[in-house]
Amino acid sequence: MVNWNGDIAKLSLPTSFAVGDVNVYVIKGDALTLIDTGVKTVQSKEALAYGLEELGLKLSDIEQIILTHHHPDHAGALDFFDMTVPVYGHENNQRWLTLSDEFLDTHNSFFLDFAGKMGVAEELKHKLIHDREEIKFLSKRQLQGHLAEGDELPGLPGWRVIETPGHAQSHVSFYRENDGVMIAGDHLLAKISPNPLMEPPLLMDGIRQRPLLQYNASLQKLLDFSISKVYSGHGGEIDGDKVADLIRYRFERQHNRAMQVKSMLQEKPLTGFEVCQQLFPKVYRQEVDLTLSETVGQLDYLEDLGEIVLEMDSGAIRYSSVTTVSKGIIY
Repeated sequence: MVNWNGDIAKLSLPTSFAVGDVNVYVIKGDALTLIDTGVKTVQSKEALAYGLEELGLKLSDIEQIILTHHHPDHAGALDFFDMTVPVYGHENNQRWLTLSDEFLDTHNSFFLDFAGKMGVAEELKHKLIHDREEIKFLSKRQLQGHLAEGDELPGLPGWRVIETPGHAQSHVSFYRENDGVMIAGDHLLAKISPNPLMEPPLLMDGIRQRPLLQYNASLQKLLDFSISKVYSGHGGEIDGDKVADLIRYRFERQHNRAMQVKSMLQEKPLTGFEVCQQLFPKVYRQEVDLTLSETVGQLDYLEDLGEIVLEMDSGAIRYSSVTTVSKGIIY
């Protein structure tokens, strides 16, 4: 049964992804607002319509949509709503919503080049690129307005934007200071740690973002807020008195994971793909994109700490622990 908790109602919608159901939120304000949309499937639309009906609402009653980020379980179902319904989100959503041929070419060129630098096996490189047919689960929409750090949400007085990049370059969270409520999308989840995902560079300089370092900085940022409750994109709510401990736990788990990677590199220099194979021996073939993102995140983290060094070897990057002796040189 869907119920209001004050002016917020949570609807859990089915997805076909391993993460399971996704949470979207209806908020009463100057405009009846839907935070995120779920996936673009018949099952999701039926569940959304049913949940709204339990609140005495219809799809057509939604007056505006605000996105936490562009991933298809959060923004895929924009097509369920009339084109006159305004959509708001961080400006970095737009390239994924527009999905121009130019952006697809940029995306695929970046990942093929990056796959080469990581030493990805030739027969797996195609799993890092997309064609238009593969991404039909996304929706083409223009953002009515862009949300940035500190902005008040349109139609929702008292709600402010917190930029929380890492899991996605478009990720934002929303905070209401008067009661400490936060809607955090996939930034902070009770049971799982989101994978900071690789994306093509945002600027023409070709320099990629380092999403795990971004994610850690965005998590650290939340410690500055007085939070009473976190409404997340997946799973249950997080009580405010558990937020700081959960964040520190995420930091500890992530650091330990990185130290596991460091121990691999103490044995011998490895490419990113070779590290990926050791970290995810059972699933790397099926989920090259996700597992490589996770792996590169750990390597970026270790590099930032000064624990590893990089060198090019026949077009691929090899990572070495600073304590590794290779070819008579101590790195």
